[in-house]
Amino acid sequence: MITPEEIILRLVIAAVLSGLIGWEREIHERPAGFRTHILVCVGSALIMIISQNMHHVFGDASDPGRIAAQVVSGIGFLGAGTIIREGVSVKGLTTAASLWAVAGIGLGIGAGLYFGSIVTAILVFLSLWFLSKLEFFAAAKSKFSEVRFRVKDIPGLLGSLGSVFGEMGVNIANVRMEYDRIDAELEIIMRVEIPTRVDRNQLTQKLAQVKGVRQVEWQKV
Repeated sequence: MITPEEIILRLVIAAVLSGLIGWEREIHERPAGFRTHILVCVGSALIMIISQNMHHVFGDASDPGRIAAQVVSGIGFLGAGTIIREGVSVKGLTTAASLWAVAGIGLGIGAGLYFGSIVTAILVFLSLWFLSKLEFFAAAKSKFSEVRFRVKDIPGLLGSLGSVFGEMGVNIANVRMEYDRIDAELEIIMRVEIPTRVDRNQLTQKLAQVKGVRQVEWQKV
């Protein structure tokens, strides 16, 4: 049987590791953040602990992996929810993958595989934190960039955005608009050509100050 002290240790480790990953998602304002990742990982760890205890109680009549295996398929529903929450675009895949990863980390911690689980958590965190910065750097080096806006449906807003780009000397190559019926908002996707002299951070701040703009997000082209 697993001792109470060992159970507490495993659940605490699961909370700490998943909290680290969830914190990274939280500061990037993803739909599943700090609390969601902790709940998924701690819940997965507990399910694995229950599976192991059932095997100790019932012996070979109980399969220790049977209950835990349902976590792998069940987490797909939560992951799909983070993608749908992003609205009309296919977004949120990274967050869905991070939830799937912390579920696996929770199972590993619950099974007592500390080393592998800790290494996996570190690799997931580094991938989310540093590779996102690398992708943004690569996008900044590209001649063309794509910027996505989440905005309220206000007359004249598109013209206001165009004025900001014009003031900064940015050329708009293409514009697409999609309506999100769930949130009753517009998503505007613009493909723009940014001169090297333009400060992207300053441009982003000016765009975010336009009345009706809720979110500004740069995408790699």
